[in-house]
Amino acid sequence: MNRHYDVIVIGSGPGGEGASMKAVKSGLRVAVVEEQAEVGGNCTLRGTIPSKGLRQAVELLVHGDRHAMPCFPSLLESAKRVIARQVEMRRGFYARNNVDVIRGHARFIDDKTLEVTTGGHSRGRLTADFFVLATGSRPYHPDDVDFSHPRILDSDTLLQLSDTPKSLIIYGAGVIGCEYASIFRELGVKVNLVNGRARLLDYLDDEIIDALAYHLRERGVVIRHNECYGHIEADDEGVRLYTESNKLIRGDYLLWAQGRTGNVIDMGLASLGIEVTSRGVMSVNDDYQTNCPHIYAVGDVVGYPNLASAAYDQGRYAATHLVTGLCETRLVKDIPTGIYTIPEVSCIGATEQELTERKVPYEVGRSMFRHLARAQILEQTSGMLKILFHRDTLEVLGIHCFGVQASEIIHIGQVVMSQPGDGNSLMYFINTTFNYPTMAEAYRVAALNGLNRLD
Repeated sequence: MNRHYDVIVIGSGPGGEGASMKAVKSGLRVAVVEEQAEVGGNCTLRGTIPSKGLRQAVELLVHGDRHAMPCFPSLLESAKRVIARQVEMRRGFYARNNVDVIRGHARFIDDKTLEVTTGGHSRGRLTADFFVLATGSRPYHPDDVDFSHPRILDSDTLLQLSDTPKSLIIYGAGVIGCEYASIFRELGVKVNLVNGRARLLDYLDDEIIDALAYHLRERGVVIRHNECYGHIEADDEGVRLYTESNKLIRGDYLLWAQGRTGNVIDMGLASLGIEVTSRGVMSVNDDYQTNCPHIYAVGDVVGYPNLASAAYDQGRYAATHLVTGLCETRLVKDIPTGIYTIPEVSCIGATEQELTERKVPYEVGRSMFRHLARAQILEQTSGMLKILFHRDTLEVLGIHCFGVQASEIIHIGQVVMSQPGDGNSLMYFINTTFNYPTMAEAYRVAALNGLNRLD
């Protein structure tokens, strides 16, 4: 196997898919090198799709029958069916567009040549004019935690759990930790959520953080802030986490959810002068080029915002740039965040903290979901939508939502915020007719609430 391509994409997750589809539709000969057995990357196989499929299965079951005692492995089967459909669909994308999918680990021999190996054996070499690195990330493993023990899990190995624990320690209260805390608590599992910081998800708006923390505690999650592990012990009976503050926390299992690291091991990047941080992140310019201009990088290996949605757009952007040498359309500044707790959280734009620090004269409009007919019909009245807007110009500056369908309805606000000039205005929500009853109606209610504050 010795072939030449116009573009070789390493990794078939969202970033790799976005880059390869854009490049091949621009008339280039494209190959994707994928180390895993199936296409889709960790997003499809171990991350976003499995956890969100599991969340949906749990939510449907629990909301349907509060007395049900669901089994975690059986709920995983529902998620696995979604994974299979997603893999088949993505496999079809590559086949229909004549993109060669080559299995194996890719390593640079020089800046235009890759060696592909499987099981330590070389399958041959590939050359290309351009490369896009979209290798994704994996759970971070500190050296002093024994991840070979069956009771110490990360977000990958959790999907192999063969029983429903009675108690679970989750170390790390980021997105993954909070999502799984809400999922397992809905299953009746006793959850200790250990957070090394003073607040959950402190980059979110304060009011949304408070609402999420309150809801988790109301459901029975024990949240332990400002706690760092000293050491962890595990045996056949369970796991013991000893904190630096001399606390002992016990659980049947421990889920380690403290960060991720980029998949850049043994790729020969150092020989090309491409520097990588200890967490597997490399530097790129505004066009996603590394210090080797014909080698691009997108997705988790370039760090923030570490979102599947953003990775796909970055891949398309990088491919556009390598095809044309420029990209006139910049990626939008404001990217929505979706956190799939139960209920979910979604936001876009500035927080109240940020606007206060910048001394922006803003006002707030709120809509409480308990007042919405659609939320009452769904019997999911926890939550709110808040709109932050400029007091003088009525420009929408930020939207923050906690509750049912939050990650869906955020996009209405995203469209308004992306409009140039006077198109971004609170008045859009006031002068637009929304279907009734809908969750989207929250925008009209919040806008009127905010406008009333200016009187």
